[in-house]
Amino acid sequence: MAASATLQRATVRYQRLLLASALASKGSAPCLSALGPPYLLGRALHITGAIPAGHNKWSKVKNIKGPRDAKRSQIFQKLSMMLRFAVREGGPDPELNSNLANIIEQCRNNNMPKASIEMAIKGVDKEKSTTYVLYTARGPGRSALVIEILTDNTRRTQQEIRLLLSRNGAVITDGVRHLFDQKGVVTVKDREQRSVSLEQALELAVEAGAEDVQESEDEEEQEVLKFLCDVSVLHQVRKKLDAQGLQSLSAGLEFIPNTTVELSEEEMKQSSELLMVLGNCQDVIRIYDNIQ
Repeated sequence: MAASATLQRATVRYQRLLLASALASKGSAPCLSALGPPYLLGRALHITGAIPAGHNKWSKVKNIKGPRDAKRSQIFQKLSMMLRFAVREGGPDPELNSNLANIIEQCRNNNMPKASIEMAIKGVDKEKSTTYVLYTARGPGRSALVIEILTDNTRRTQQEIRLLLSRNGAVITDGVRHLFDQKGVVTVKDREQRSVSLEQALELAVEAGAEDVQESEDEEEQEVLKFLCDVSVLHQVRKKLDAQGLQSLSAGLEFIPNTTVELSEEEMKQSSELLMVLGNCQDVIRIYDNIQ
């Protein structure tokens, strides 16, 4: 009797699985009542091709496309702030405002739509006036940070930055600015997408009048080269690098550490979290550190 009941239950279970498979193959979602108890629903998911495919697609959208779209939107917002500030400081004509011209080029290299660039430039009068603020801080492992801010409310932003720093093992301080030198930096890639070795780049730097070259990555994790020079010769170096077959992605002033610190694994993890939360702050436009 027990064997007969077990066989009957197995037959019913098998019939339900076949029904679920047939419905899925016709493109219709299986009815929950036909699938039976939850453990049968879980097993049915493994025998149909349509349901796992949908799950994988959603995972890809959520885990890859979603964060990328959010980061791109965040980059566009910050570039728009930089555009408006540059217009207020030097006017709306890129030919007469080199800072604006550099930011417009950064916008294009980040694939910011032309309409969005023009809207930001023309919408300056409609926006609240923004202020440039520079904060310096001590991070995990005695690391040093320089944080560039554009904000329309300095008091609110200072409170937010202090809170983010304190929650992640850091504090605002005035004692680290001397650990950085302000340099002109021209970020380039090869115009023909060829790989340029560091040795070749150093030769190009000498010819262009730059002081040093650093290897780096852009927002898309593509390899780029940063040519460091004195602030006074920034645009001359840029023109010479362009003439040598390189494509300049940006040219501007940056804070370059003159000394670096090495962190433990735990300190490095904490610093990464700190840089991430600071980077997600709407008013933060750039962060520099001296972490090795």
